[in-house]
Amino acid sequence: MRPEIAVLDIQGQYRVYTEFYRADAAEKTIILINGSLATTASFAQTVRNLHPQFNVVLYDQPYSGKSRAHNRNDHLLTKETEGRILLELIDHFAADHLMSFSWGGACTLLALASKPRRIRKAVVSSFSPVINEPMRDYLERGSHYLRTCDRQQMGKLVNDTIGKHLPSLFKRFNHRHVSSLAEHEYAQMHFHIHQVLDHDLGRALRAAQAIDIPVLFMNGEWDEYTTAHDARQFSRHVRHSHFRPIRSAGHFLDMEHKAACRDTREVLLEFLGPQPRETRSAYHFVNGQHAQAI
Repeated sequence: MRPEIAVLDIQGQYRVYTEFYRADAAEKTIILINGSLATTASFAQTVRNLHPQFNVVLYDQPYSGKSRAHNRNDHLLTKETEGRILLELIDHFAADHLMSFSWGGACTLLALASKPRRIRKAVVSSFSPVINEPMRDYLERGSHYLRTCDRQQMGKLVNDTIGKHLPSLFKRFNHRHVSSLAEHEYAQMHFHIHQVLDHDLGRALRAAQAIDIPVLFMNGEWDEYTTAHDARQFSRHVRHSHFRPIRSAGHFLDMEHKAACRDTREVLLEFLGPQPRETRSAYHFVNGQHAQAI
């Protein structure tokens, strides 16, 4: 399953690396939106859950992954800018659906508030409108490690908190990824954290009241950082809200174990369908996949 790779020019300002997994029989296209500082590698399992029922698009933010080398990275990006980039990608790929993970939910809600004409459904996973005490502790400690560029402690923090339910192999990949990021990526993540701590998510939530398509909020039953209970507060902001907890799963959902992967896949296909089910195994991790993001 080889993607079509392209680096797209976004309004002459940013260059964005994309992977397009085409499925000849698919009628719909879905774009997957990374969490903070995650890369296309973090969605390897999700691609297998959705392809070939859908064409699937992955991309790296301008400051990270395979986009990083194509950009100057001399300023920080707001979630509003990330939302505008997403709108450009929706038009370019003629996308019908969106699916975000973790912090990617903020720019996804902002993009959906603009009512892109082709988008019919969206999934927002592992995201919450509430900064509860476990999340606040994680963000405050992370802010310190990012500001001081303490890479080893930052990698350990991610694995000890939001990544606590990941298999040990994924934790090793995750630590290697987080501890090897460039300084400007740490600065970007630090900026994101302070947007959250300064309650700047309120802008995204107010904008979300304009969303008029069905949005599924999907959270892990064991996720104490973006809880399924807290996610239900999105019903105050998004009129066509749907909620599904994934049993015995933490923040990283389909990466954590076979049952969570199967249940995540079934929830996605049920919500985004109707689509014919494939018969091959639903659980097959790609070598090198790692769990990234806040």
